[in-house]
Amino acid sequence: MTNRQFELIFEDAVERERATLCQKANEYARGDRLSNFKLAGARQECTPERALEGMMEKHSTSIHDCIADIERGQVAPLKVWREKIGDARNYLLLLEALVAERLGEVP
Repeated sequence: MTNRQFELIFEDAVERERATLCQKANEYARGDRLSNFKLAGARQECTPERALEGMMEKHSTSIHDCIADIERGQVAPLKVWREKIGDARNYLLLLEALVAERLGEVP
């Protein structure tokens, strides 16, 4: 793969993930962009970061399953991979936002 091909994959991923995060913000956030994790943490008696980790585990497990499928000779379509990888990356970005807010280092 050339550098340019990789750059195109990266740029496409960033745009898809931006669109997903904006759409999900409208569906899930109630004023505070991170409110779902804070509320889930409060209900589960854990930190918002731990609540996010639990929600993110679903995506990590799904990626793990897709990798195991490759080893069995079954490769999911790229559209499936893009969705799963994008979800995982978005959760990591949301985790960064929670930590930045906790440390008072929000831009």
